[in-house]
Amino acid sequence: MAVTWICLFWVVPYLHLPEKRGVPALGNKGWATVDMVDKRFSGQGSLRRKRRQGARPGVGFRVVLSLGVGLFAAAGGGLAPTVTHAAEASISSPAVSQKTVSTAAAPFKPNAADQALLEDLEHRTFQWFWESGDPQTGLVPDRYPSDQTQASVASIGFGLTAYGIGAERGYITRAQAITRTLNTLRYLSRLPQNASADDASGYHGFFYHFLDHKTGLRFNKDIELSSIDTALLMQGVLFTESYYTQDTPQEREIRTLANKLFQNVDWPWMRRPDQRLSMGWSPEHQFLPNYWEGYSEGMMAYVLALGSVTHPLQPASWQAWLATNDKRWGEYSGQTLLNFAPLFGHQYTHSWIDFRGIQDDWNREKGIDYFENSRRAAYAQRSYAMANPGKWQDYGPDVWGLTASDGPGEVTETVNGQTRHFFSYSARGAGLDYTQDDGTIAPTAAGGSVAFAPEIAVPALREMKKRYGSHIYGRYGFVDAFNPSYHKGNTPFWSDTAYLGIDQGPILLMLENRRSGFVWNVMKSNPVIRQGLLRAGFRGGWLGTSSASDTSPAEQKSAVRTNQAG
Repeated sequence: MAVTWICLFWVVPYLHLPEKRGVPALGNKGWATVDMVDKRFSGQGSLRRKRRQGARPGVGFRVVLSLGVGLFAAAGGGLAPTVTHAAEASISSPAVSQKTVSTAAAPFKPNAADQALLEDLEHRTFQWFWESGDPQTGLVPDRYPSDQTQASVASIGFGLTAYGIGAERGYITRAQAITRTLNTLRYLSRLPQNASADDASGYHGFFYHFLDHKTGLRFNKDIELSSIDTALLMQGVLFTESYYTQDTPQEREIRTLANKLFQNVDWPWMRRPDQRLSMGWSPEHQFLPNYWEGYSEGMMAYVLALGSVTHPLQPASWQAWLATNDKRWGEYSGQTLLNFAPLFGHQYTHSWIDFRGIQDDWNREKGIDYFENSRRAAYAQRSYAMANPGKWQDYGPDVWGLTASDGPGEVTETVNGQTRHFFSYSARGAGLDYTQDDGTIAPTAAGGSVAFAPEIAVPALREMKKRYGSHIYGRYGFVDAFNPSYHKGNTPFWSDTAYLGIDQGPILLMLENRRSGFVWNVMKSNPVIRQGLLRAGFRGGWLGTSSASDTSPAEQKSAVRTNQAG
């Protein structure tokens, strides 16, 4: 398979450009269609699109963006917890004051068949990271199996977390996990950081979106230094710092390397004058005009930056990021929620950070937490599939899930007398912000929601595996996507042959969080995560009622040193 440029898929969470482009509205919802390249918008989208065109015939990346929310088009220590796997944990969300529609349900208790399914899926998904990653360098591909030649720094972040999960589950030994983790951190630490176009892997502590799988250098001149891909990488790096806490030379080195990699990230350098983080930089074009504003996976970058000891952002940046929340708060498919159409935006930050019962100022005003918001997003997508306004085949209560994913290709077909437009890689989703749907289901949408709403996500995983079998479920679990409505030639439906690192990651991490809370518990002990949340204004739940001002800079540095020393 040729290269597909997944560039850490982002459906550009409400990017803003210097000027609004005139794009004709479609229908009566103020939608507009623009070419895009990945989930996260980039000012270099048109360049990246060229590199994705080998994936399938006529690859182009389109997404429907809602102008109504201000979208303009242009163009990721302490002691490790003890985890018991004898039985599935019954995890429910802590109660929060509810002023809006509630999706509260009784704690989900999987039966024996469900437990077997979840264990099999988690093990297979782990194997993707273990077998696709380079054991010597730790570089993890963007997609696999594939003939691609680029490694994804976001996939590395998920991979570093996967190795700890594998050790806890007994898929590999702790010694194996330590070796792979050390190799990865040592390799990343040795990669050159400078402003050159050809001889660098990063700059100011940030890493390029894609790296050459042989040299570790920037993949080519179309690749940007990415703030969100670096954040996803650093989530995995911080996981290693707080998981490997034993007083051994190897684990001490892991903590030291992890801390150095994270504290080298110069967040203020990536900050715009308006306090928002730019999406990226390149030697050729300098800072991208697009920036992180509004509810999306971008929240992780702000939490990490606020928690940095050496290069922190100020709380004003969190408030700037929140600025558009009220514009996207509203009812969709029976749920009142903070909208973000593709489900990945509700999953990525949550894969590492437990938002149950903790609230920032905006949450407190609405009487909700971000975990409950993601739960509602899953329910809204299920309701959308049940209503099935596009009349796509097989949609229903147990076949649902729109997010950024592969697709059949840029094809127009006549199906049962109706003209159907199919897409290749696209940021599919359904919400107040926009709707993009061509009948393609991505299992990561339900799989990555299993910690939020297991009572609807687990039946969906069960039904999809039962109904489509080996067409969509193989050596590494669920393939990236499938489309029952696509019947070109003699094919009964389209199914992918590849697995994508940033779609495999949420499945693996959220399955483990659902089953044991393991990743969440590890990250709760990391001083960066705790301080970042406190400085963003989060209180309650596992954070308690203390404020960030209760911890002095000296105490923060002391906590970091203690974490490194174990």
